[in-house]
Amino acid sequence: MSNLDALLDDLADRIASRVSQASSLPLRPRLLTVEQAGGYIGRTRESVQHLIASSKLPCVKADRRNFLDVRDLDAWIEANKSRESGPGAPY
Repeated sequence: MSNLDALLDDLADRIASRVSQASSLPLRPRLLTVEQAGGYIGRTRESVQHLIASSKLPCVKADRRNFLDVRDLDAWIEANKSRESGPGAPY
């Protein structure tokens, strides 16, 4: 076996090791149930349902169930952050 073959074999082993490590990481679902979304944004299930009904949060409807996209929840959080300063501000 030549040095090049040995180098290529070593490189292939290292790549395979990294790929197997990356694939063993837990997947984070992109769509959450109403209950999970409530936990994610710190609201009750009823509060999330109200946000959906008032079109403040978009949802994905599947089999008569509502799911919320984590990206939409993150956007809602960013849009509702308070930027107040001075006396009486929360921070």
